[in-house]
Amino acid sequence: MLVLQVILIVLLVAAAVAALVLQAQRESTRDARDRTLAAAEAFAHSPGMIEALSDRNPTHVLQPLAEAARKDARLDYIVVWNTAGIRYTHPDPKKIGKHIVGPYEETLDAARANRPFIRSFPTVTGVSMTSSVPVTRPDGKLVGLVSAGITMKRVNTMVAEQLPVVLGSGAGALLLASGSSVLASRRLRRQTHGLGAAEITRMYDHHNAVLHAVREGVVIVRGDGRLLLANDEARRLLELPPDVEGRTVTDLGLAPGIAQLLLSGREATDRVCPAGDRLLAVNVRPTDREGGPPGSVTTLRDTTELHALADRAEETRQRLQLLYNAGVRIGTTLDVVRTAEELAEVAVPGFADFVTVELLDPVLRGEEPVGPSSEMRRTAFCGIREDPPFYPVGELVRFVPAAPTALGMASGRPALEADLRAAPGWKAQDPERTQRILDYGVRSLITVPLQARGVVLGAVEFWRADQSELFGEEDLSFAEELAARAAVCIDNARRYTREHTMAVTLQRSLLPGGMPEQNALEVAYQYLPARAGVGGDWFDIIPLPGTRVALVIGDVVGHGLHAAATMGRLRTAVHNFSALDLAPDDLLVRLDELVARIDQDRTTESTGEGATGATCLYAIYDPVSGRCTMARAGHPGPAIVHPDGAVEFPDVPAGLPLGLGGLPFEAVELQLAEGSQVALFTDGLVEDRHRDIDVGLELLGRALAGHPDRSMDNTCQAVLDALVPDDPSDDIALLMARTRMLASTQVTTWDVPADPAAVASIRSRVARQLADWGLEETAFTTELILSELVTNAIRYGSEPITVRLLYDRTVICEVSDGSSTSPYMRSAKTTDEGGRGLFLVAQFAQRWGTRYTPNGKVIWAEQTLDDGAAGTHGTVESLLEQWQDPLL
Repeated sequence: MLVLQVILIVLLVAAAVAALVLQAQRESTRDARDRTLAAAEAFAHSPGMIEALSDRNPTHVLQPLAEAARKDARLDYIVVWNTAGIRYTHPDPKKIGKHIVGPYEETLDAARANRPFIRSFPTVTGVSMTSSVPVTRPDGKLVGLVSAGITMKRVNTMVAEQLPVVLGSGAGALLLASGSSVLASRRLRRQTHGLGAAEITRMYDHHNAVLHAVREGVVIVRGDGRLLLANDEARRLLELPPDVEGRTVTDLGLAPGIAQLLLSGREATDRVCPAGDRLLAVNVRPTDREGGPPGSVTTLRDTTELHALADRAEETRQRLQLLYNAGVRIGTTLDVVRTAEELAEVAVPGFADFVTVELLDPVLRGEEPVGPSSEMRRTAFCGIREDPPFYPVGELVRFVPAAPTALGMASGRPALEADLRAAPGWKAQDPERTQRILDYGVRSLITVPLQARGVVLGAVEFWRADQSELFGEEDLSFAEELAARAAVCIDNARRYTREHTMAVTLQRSLLPGGMPEQNALEVAYQYLPARAGVGGDWFDIIPLPGTRVALVIGDVVGHGLHAAATMGRLRTAVHNFSALDLAPDDLLVRLDELVARIDQDRTTESTGEGATGATCLYAIYDPVSGRCTMARAGHPGPAIVHPDGAVEFPDVPAGLPLGLGGLPFEAVELQLAEGSQVALFTDGLVEDRHRDIDVGLELLGRALAGHPDRSMDNTCQAVLDALVPDDPSDDIALLMARTRMLASTQVTTWDVPADPAAVASIRSRVARQLADWGLEETAFTTELILSELVTNAIRYGSEPITVRLLYDRTVICEVSDGSSTSPYMRSAKTTDEGGRGLFLVAQFAQRWGTRYTPNGKVIWAEQTLDDGAAGTHGTVESLLEQWQDPLL
């Protein structure tokens, strides 16, 4: 066998030498063509060629490689040039960057057709053979050309040089034939790990089975965009036809996103792409990282179910966020209606398209509901549209027993109507209205009773329309949780409403219920309680004897029931002190002592409350003289609007707030023209945490100025519009009064000598004056009263003695003298000759009393004009029969 191998080798060598000699001329051309074409194609398709051509300096990368390849291939030149004909490489560096010579356009046309261009041409050194090969990107775009050339003489020389090599090879082959067979066999076994052909076949079959059995798609794409391999899972996921190998990716009908990834050549990690009704996680890796062939390998995983889980997790996160928002947004105020509105606003559109809330009427009033009821009032609504045919807000809704809301109220559990078109109980509520709701597009309902602390307060309905999914069982627990949180806030608001209503009711019951009858002033007032709670602001209009009127305004420090109760005590005290007809400064002194005693009592009781603290302004207006006397204890001073519209803030000594004691109060007297306006107010009107009091007074002056003929009600409203913020932090009381004066014909004054005989003349004058006023029917009673008062002044008083008769709503008799001794009424015995005068005055007059002046006192008696000659306790004749006063 070995000899046979040697003979065979000798024959082969001889045949090769003979063939080389005989065919040298003929084969030289073909050899030159093949060598240049092979070198050009090898260099054009070498790794990194496209990247090098895209580099800023291709010559820097390609020139060393071209020269090395030229020398290895024993060629005359390898030239790389771009589509513009500019050289990037050349054996002669001076020609780099210059334009090539020869058939430039023919070469480019062949390159654009993706075929080589081969030609031979004579040179000074002989005939030369050149092959030009295009360099294209994976998408087929031409980016450059590679030309390799060699002279025919050089080829022939190389053939001649190969003869010794061939002969030597033949001799060596004889020696190495046997050894090479042994070495090849050993190397093959080492590379196959000792496996034989059968084992290698089984391994290939196993790997192929694994490739097609895995639940992950594998796709291999060549550099030219053709599919090289796709396993069974990839075919299933991408729905590929059977004959996909060798076809371009763009011809497979893949989804645009996946096709783009397969052709891009870029790396991708877990890129989610839709493929029909699936979501695929795509990973792409290039295959030419370590010298491998150009192309990419792609793996595909079906993540549709994982994405569905992610969607459910996102939905759960949104629900938790909605519950958090509900905790933040519901219950921002202690208002029942606003809290119900916040519940509706929170759930739209995150959970429902429409939300309606009904509450029991006692809840709206702040009362404790007796029990669940199917009769509730629609309190709040919110929706994605404003015109659904639901019951309007404010309407009392009576739910039929079969309605879901009524069933939920009775059972205390939420009720689900997933499809309202198949809900007979809901339709029975109001067939006409429910049909309009269905026609509007509403399709699904969840109703949940609002329960807090074991008390049912109302119900909330969540509605979904056509564009949303129908409610399901998983939505019930969320709706119940949302309603439970809102119910606690509504119950808190209800309790606050109850307490606030009680306090406001108490406070308003302590304030004036209406205007007293008097002609001295045109009066209007406004009172605004603070939203934070009731306070201690108060005001009053108190008619005084002699047609005078007292105006009072005050403020107790703090809020709550304690402040309101203290205000009521002070207001009552002011009424009582006014009945004594005290001057403003004297009244404030007594009020100050009362507040001090209240604080002492509170300290003794150890209530834990601080000092009461209160301010007050007290003014008395006399329509006869036009004088207004006022004093204040720590309270803001008044504003005076003169008849011409000018505003003045008179300087009234402030004094200390009530309860501090130790310093007297000082009164001032102002002369007011008829038609002047007096504005009394509390500090809440002109001062708050966002505005200084000076700014508030300036705004008040602007609101009052320039409108002398405006009604008092309109003036009050104008002042509130200009000064009151949307959310006042303190109570506000405003009292406006326009002055009037009695005409001179309504007042008559006489001086009386200290002589009992003068009583008769006074009675005559009184009769004439009453006749002039058209009050003859009251003449006898008035003469009787005035006779008694004048007689007492003459007998027990001192000069000067003056009689004043006033005609207003009543007839008022006033007798003044220089003595400060006040008479008192006593019960005379039947045997007593005197002591019955003041008793008769008290019987015939509506009221009577004494007031002190700097120079003495005034005893007055007031008669109504509808009593005629009769007194309040019997006829004149019956009284005179019981008591006969000799002075009468």
